[in-house]
Amino acid sequence: MSDGTITSMAPSMAAEPPAVLGPPKPSVLVALALLACAATGALLAVALHNEDASHVQVALLEWVSVPYIAAGLVAWSRRPDSRLGVLMVAGGFAIGLSALQLAEPPALQTVGALFDILPAALFLHVYLAFPTGRLRSRFERVLVGTAYAAAIGLQPLKMALGAFGPDNPLAIWDAPVAALRLEQFQLLTISAICLTAIGVLAGRRHRAGRPRRRSLALLLDSFVVGLLMIAVLFVLGAFSGPAFKEVQHATLFLIGVSPIVFLAGLLDARLARSAVADLVIGLRRNPTPGELRDALARALRDPTLALAYWLPERGDYADAEGRPVALPGPGDRRTATPIDRADGSEVAVLLHDPSLDDEPELLGGVCAAAAIALENARLHVELRARLDELRGSRERIVEAGHTERRRLERNLHDGAQQRLVALSLELSMLGRDLDGDAEARERIERARREIATSLSELREIARGIHPAVVTGHGLAVALEEVAALAPVPVDLDVGLEERLPESLEVAAYYFVSESLANVGKYAQATRASVHVARRGDALVVEVVDDGIGGADPARGSGLRGLTDRVEAVGGRLAVTSPPGEGTCVRAEIPLPA
Repeated sequence: MSDGTITSMAPSMAAEPPAVLGPPKPSVLVALALLACAATGALLAVALHNEDASHVQVALLEWVSVPYIAAGLVAWSRRPDSRLGVLMVAGGFAIGLSALQLAEPPALQTVGALFDILPAALFLHVYLAFPTGRLRSRFERVLVGTAYAAAIGLQPLKMALGAFGPDNPLAIWDAPVAALRLEQFQLLTISAICLTAIGVLAGRRHRAGRPRRRSLALLLDSFVVGLLMIAVLFVLGAFSGPAFKEVQHATLFLIGVSPIVFLAGLLDARLARSAVADLVIGLRRNPTPGELRDALARALRDPTLALAYWLPERGDYADAEGRPVALPGPGDRRTATPIDRADGSEVAVLLHDPSLDDEPELLGGVCAAAAIALENARLHVELRARLDELRGSRERIVEAGHTERRRLERNLHDGAQQRLVALSLELSMLGRDLDGDAEARERIERARREIATSLSELREIARGIHPAVVTGHGLAVALEEVAALAPVPVDLDVGLEERLPESLEVAAYYFVSESLANVGKYAQATRASVHVARRGDALVVEVVDDGIGGADPARGSGLRGLTDRVEAVGGRLAVTSPPGEGTCVRAEIPLPA
C-alpha cells in the first residue's frame, strides 16, 4: 500500500525453529541495543529530511519500534528458553524497515514497500505465540503461515504489477487494476486471519478463565484490540475507505501500548518474586498446613490456590484434612505444579490458576521455598490420615466389643441364670416333699442360698459385661442404679431430654461406674456427685468427690483405663485433683452430627 506502514510488534519467521534458543551473550544484547538506537536515529533523520513525511506517523512508528525492541531484549535476557523476546526484537526492526517508505530515495522506498504488510503477520505471530514464543497447534501454524505467505509472497508480485506508482523500480507490467485486485485479496485475507486469531484468543480465555494478574489481563486484551484494529484498517485500505489515516494512527498507537504493558508485567512479576523472600522467612515458623496454604496463596497472589499432598503408602493425593484429592485433567480451569524434594521424589502439588504457568520463575521460586515446609506438612497430613484410619478402626473395635458383650449378657441371662433359677425352684419343690426330714430340708435350704448367691454374682458379671439396663431403660435409669450401689452417697444430676446412641450411653455408664469405684477405693471421700449434660455438640460427664485428691493419671491404672475408654469413642478426659481438695474427673464425648 502506498500509505505505508500498517502495524507493529514481533517475530521474524512463520515456521518455528526446532532448536531451543540459548541465553544471549551480553555482547549480543549490547550490539542489538546500539543497532536499535542507530536505526531509530537514522529513521528520524531520513523521514524528517522528506518534507512530505508526516511527523505524526514518524512518531508513532518510533512509539511502536523502540518499545518492542527494548521489551524483546529484556524478555530474551530474562527468559532465553522462550522465543518471544527474539520475535519481539525482530518485529521491532521489521517495523523500522517498513518505515523506509517515508524516505525520499526511491531505493529506500522500495525496500520499505517490500516490508509494508509484513508487520501485520509479525504482530499476529507474536500474539498467538505468547508467552512461550511457540504456536500451540497446527491450526495456529497454518494461520500464521498463511499470513506470512500473503504478506511476503504477494508483496513482490503486487509491486511487479505496477503498485506504488511509476517510480517503483520493481514494476514489470503496467497493470494497476490487477495490482489493486491483488492488494484487496491480500489485505482481506490477512484481515480475516486476524479475526480468526481473535477467536483463538477468546477460546483460550474461555478455557483458562480471565488471568488474575491485572497486567497480564490488560496485555491479552491489548492483543485482541490490536488484531481488531488491523482487521478494520486493512478493510478500509482494501476499499479506500474513509478516515484511513486516522484509523492507521490509532492502530499504531494501540499496538505500541502492548510492549509497554509487557514491560510493566515483567516489573510486576519481579515484585511478586520479591515476596518469595517473605515466604521463606514465614516458613521458618513451621506453619500448619492451613497457614502454609495461605502463605503460598499470598506469594503467588492466587486466592484459589490449594495444596494436595502425595501419600506414598496410599498412592494418591490428600488435602490438609486427609481427604483424597483428584488432580485436574485436560480442560479443567486449574493447573497442577509438582513440588519435589532434593532427591526428585514428589512431596505435593500446587493446584493453581493457569495464568501462573506464564510466570515459571515465580512459580519455581515459591515451590523451592516451600519444599521443606511441605514435607513437614505432608507428614502432618499423613499422620492425620492415619489417625482417621485409627479412629475408624477403634470405633469398629468398640462397636464389635459392645455387640459381643450384649451377646454374652443375653447368653448368661437366658442360659446360666435361667437354669440356676429353675434349679432353685426344683430344690424348693423337693424340700416340700421332705417335710419329715429336717436335716435334708436344711441341706436343701443351704443349697438354695448358695444358688441365690451365685445368681447375684452372675448378674453382677453380666452387668459388667454389658449393662442391659442402659439398653432397656436409658442412661438416666442406669446411673440411678449405679448411684444407689455406690460406696459413698452420690448426688446425681442427669440433664438429658432424649436418648443418645447406645455406644455413647454405654461409654458414659462405664465412665461413671468406674469413677465411683475409684472413689470408693482411693479417694477416702464422704460424698460424690455425678453431673451429665449435653453441651453443644458434646456429652459432658463429671464425677466429683470430696476426698484427699492428688490423683495422677500417669501413675494410676484406674485413670488410665478411664482415659482409654473415653478416647475410644473420640472423647477427651480431664482430671483436676489438687491435694486435699478432692478430685474432679470430666469427660467430653463428641455427639454425632
